Amino acid sequence: MWKKEDVKSQPVRENASAVSSGSPAPSTPVREPSGALSGSPAASAGISQGIRIKGEVTGSEDLFVDGHVEGKVNLSNGSLTVGPNGDVKADIFAREVIVRGRVDGKIVGREKIQLWSTGNVAGDLQTERLTIEDGAVLRGRVEIETGKPLDKQPEARGAAAGTSKGGVVPVSSGSAAD
Repeated sequence: MWKKEDVKSQPVRENASAVSSGSPAPSTPVREPSGALSGSPAASAGISQGIRIKGEVTGSEDLFVDGHVEGKVNLSNGSLTVGPNGDVKADIFAREVIVRGRVDGKIVGREKIQLWSTGNVAGDLQTERLTIEDGAVLRGRVEIETGKPLDKQPEARGAAAGTSKGGVVPVSSGSAAD
């Protein structure tokens, strides 16, 4: 059984002396730190590009998905990052969700959802804060939950300003750049 502590206890080989002396680098690969495995410095676990998971993924730590996940993802206090090669067909519940790949399903990011320019989402979003980069694609509805009581202002004012306080903002099909 692999344990995170096992990787930490093994020394990382340094090739600095071989590079600085001008001699060719040895043919043995250099082990990267365990954080580099996931592609995300904050992620403590990763699902790489060749891995396919069907079912329910639950936990409370950060997860980086660059493979295929189908079913349900529930990270109560963790952050989910869908890598550029990630393909997730699942409902997602996490503290924070970062989408760089493709997601089909509802996303609930309690604190924040980020859609990078390479992100493609087909489903409803529910969060406190939302960031959408130019080029990202979103097909679904967005519900912003601020945790604050609704203001007694007319809806037209919030819509004209491009903000929604606790309401629902319909998003049409197409890219965020449209």
